[in-house]
Amino acid sequence: MKGNLRREDDFNQRRGHLANLSDEELKQRFWKLAEDAVKPLLELARTHTTPSVERSVLLRMGFSSLEAKPLVEGAIDRGLIGKGVGHVVYRISKEKNIPLRQVGLEMIDGKHWDDAVAIFKGGDK
Repeated sequence: MKGNLRREDDFNQRRGHLANLSDEELKQRFWKLAEDAVKPLLELARTHTTPSVERSVLLRMGFSSLEAKPLVEGAIDRGLIGKGVGHVVYRISKEKNIPLRQVGLEMIDGKHWDDAVAIFKGGDK
């Protein structure tokens, strides 16, 4: 074809370090490389959140959007958003043996925040 550049085939040279690997070894290498590629993304997701993400989690926990907003704002005000607002509500629920939804509603009313700060500022995840 006119106008197309012909590429020199260097496939055999480029695959030299893989040529002697078995199918199982190739499979293991693939999954190791895939894990290495995804690891920074997982770390970023673990260490970074947004109010929108936190509201979404609370919605899936059964809170309405009108209830989720003050919970997220309360966590932001107390420096707890990085712990995950749903996680904060869950931990208070477990610590106090109070149903999850009830704890969330009580937190909207200003209760339990000191306990949440104490739990999470103590380095507990």
